[in-house]
Amino acid sequence: GVDVRVFNQRSVNDILNMIQQLGAMVGAGDRAQSWLATIEAKLEAVKLAAAVNSCRPLVYFEEWYDPLISGIQWVSELIEIAGGRECFPENACQPLAKNRILADSMEVVRRNPDIIIGSWCGRKFRPEQVQGRNGWCTVNAVKHNHLYEIKSPYILQPGPAALTAGLEQLQQIIANWHIHFQR
Repeated sequence: GVDVRVFNQRSVNDILNMIQQLGAMVGAGDRAQSWLATIEAKLEAVKLAAAVNSCRPLVYFEEWYDPLISGIQWVSELIEIAGGRECFPENACQPLAKNRILADSMEVVRRNPDIIIGSWCGRKFRPEQVQGRNGWCTVNAVKHNHLYEIKSPYILQPGPAALTAGLEQLQQIIANWHIHFQR
């Protein structure tokens, strides 16, 4: 006799809609709307700030290392908002991790990302493990040591943390790349 509501947000817009619905459900609709207005303004400000850079780094987001799994849709969208380009945009819209498995790890080498971000679902990202992969020494991100971690609670949970702390970390990583790139 208890109503159950399940959310299954997969995109930034889905996350925003979920927050609005949840706020309304618990009698905090006005507070949710106020928070959403702040977040939507922040997303737009980040987008505008990123637009001043004519060069957008190619970002490979690795959700898991064995097998290699690329990032989900909201992560891909946040990378784009922060000023990067998603390395595997064709995979991002796949809601299930099994459909984002990279069949050939050399595809990352061929795409040659400028930045690699690991968020290994609760495990510590090991840059040395990525650097030691066969053939990956030629990847720009590896050559220039642009290997970063964003801990999974900040980016892999489709909620407020991804839109705040996760986005801020993406911004900082891309800003660091721009500083190095401009030297």
